[in-house]
Amino acid sequence: MSTAAPRAPMDSAVVVARTREDVVVGPEIVRHRRFSRLVHWTVAGTFFLGLLTGMPIWSPIFGWMAYFVGGLTVARIIHPWVGIAFFIAILVQFFEWRRDMRLEPWEKDWVGPRVVRYMRYDATADDPRTGKYNGGQKLYFWAVSLGALGLLLSGLLMWFPTYFPRWLLELAFVIHDVTFILFAASLVFHIYLSTAAEPGTFGSMIRGTVTRTWARVHHPRWYREVTGEESPRRP
Repeated sequence: MSTAAPRAPMDSAVVVARTREDVVVGPEIVRHRRFSRLVHWTVAGTFFLGLLTGMPIWSPIFGWMAYFVGGLTVARIIHPWVGIAFFIAILVQFFEWRRDMRLEPWEKDWVGPRVVRYMRYDATADDPRTGKYNGGQKLYFWAVSLGALGLLLSGLLMWFPTYFPRWLLELAFVIHDVTFILFAASLVFHIYLSTAAEPGTFGSMIRGTVTRTWARVHHPRWYREVTGEESPRRP
């Protein structure tokens, strides 16, 4: 007779979140299916590895970071390839999420004081018309996609410097550096907003689900759509 402990039943919401999203499962709502979450974490992982290999190349101050990948020579070799992997992941993410990331006319006010109120977790930044993603998240999506393209193009010029004029290479260095700095700064806010500012958000990228209360408070129109209170509409 087997003495192994019986296996606990699989969480039904987690099972549904493997292949589906925007669906209610008991007290939870599936927000991100497994593929979306894998793409998101691939973007995060390749960006972090790019940071780990790129910072020692950028400045000797960060030379100690190269030891995590086997030294500065190794960092120089693998950094361009990590950059290619990062862009591919961003490209997959772009096609995965682009339909939900179209700005609606009323969301244009996110380019202004509203985004500051949102970062401060000011309740006045909320809007009952907010769908699955708010205007700030949509703007961040487009900025990240554009920034990844900037990193790719400038990085290719730096990877093959003998094929381009000096002035273009100097411009590529500036674009690469500025884009990276903006990426790193925005990442701090991204992590803050998905953890401390809005508890429950981080779990949507781990389990794939959020609570009904979280959805109703932060994305009220999306909540009404997935619960059947309102007909879904796509921008």
